[in-house]
Amino acid sequence: MKMLKALAKSAVRPMWNAVRRRIELQSEGLREVVEGQQRQIEQHAAAIESLRGELWTSRYAQFSPDPSWDQLPPETPFLPYSNCQAMDFYHPRFIQLCKLIDERPRFHRKQWEWIFVLHKLIESGAVVRGARGLVFGVGREPLPAVFASLGADITATDAPLDLPTASSWTTTNQHSAALEGLMYPAIVAEDLLRRHVTHAYCDMNHIGEEFSGYDFNWSSCCFEHLGSLEAGMEFVVNAVERTLKIGGVAVHTTEFNASSNEDTVETGETVMYRRRDMEALVQRLRERGHDVEEFRIGPTAHALDFCVDVPPYTGNVHLKLLLANYVATSVGVVVRRGR
Repeated sequence: MKMLKALAKSAVRPMWNAVRRRIELQSEGLREVVEGQQRQIEQHAAAIESLRGELWTSRYAQFSPDPSWDQLPPETPFLPYSNCQAMDFYHPRFIQLCKLIDERPRFHRKQWEWIFVLHKLIESGAVVRGARGLVFGVGREPLPAVFASLGADITATDAPLDLPTASSWTTTNQHSAALEGLMYPAIVAEDLLRRHVTHAYCDMNHIGEEFSGYDFNWSSCCFEHLGSLEAGMEFVVNAVERTLKIGGVAVHTTEFNASSNEDTVETGETVMYRRRDMEALVQRLRERGHDVEEFRIGPTAHALDFCVDVPPYTGNVHLKLLLANYVATSVGVVVRRGR
């Protein structure tokens, strides 16, 4: 028996040695492949980190001045254009209105939109104690709190939760489902806000009959999210004619294509209005008997007007941004209902 085992081992050993050698060679080859891939991963990671550093430097090496240090003369026209301009931030009125929203002036187009809405509505005379205001797509903005502090009664609406677009706003903390999302104690006391502000849902493509008889309404960069250029323009018409009293004032800001008056994004989750689209909207409203403030695009008159923030949009100057391969900024339209 021992002899048989010895013979079997001696017969199998050469074959097993050959198999083991092949396995070792294959393992060595696989090890070299894995090590090569690991080196490539490390090289790519280093390149990504280098690019991240360059991006960080390009953004934060950029000087962002404090506009309160170098204010324009008070007699300078305030917000003379319909588009977001760096010089707007240097006006004493801009700095004054920033105090109403409890913010320091910062070169960000969202802050510009809120100040644009505030200024245009206050200057129109529509915001008085007891006036009724309606906001669309309110999100978490501070304007309802400001108007409540001025004695106006506000209906703050946001998209119904069953709309497809609502989920994206919810995940980015830009959607409100109750008054709790609109509390700004530094602007107005909670009991006063609850007395003057109510929350409701409203589909901007199908404004309900219950939203009527208001003295003013507004939205901040919302109607570009209604599916198409035409849907957004139709919303503005409906917001004026269905919800406002005769003589009521509407102020709405939106996404503006600063790159082209020809090509743009016409349909989808976010569309971009060209100059010709905004001028067509103004003309449509005027033909329907409404008084519309002239739509004027100002020149790039300040160095910061040339700054374009890029994804993921963490720059400390955010007046213009790269969006869908276009340079975008904010514009506003001001309408007084005429009939």
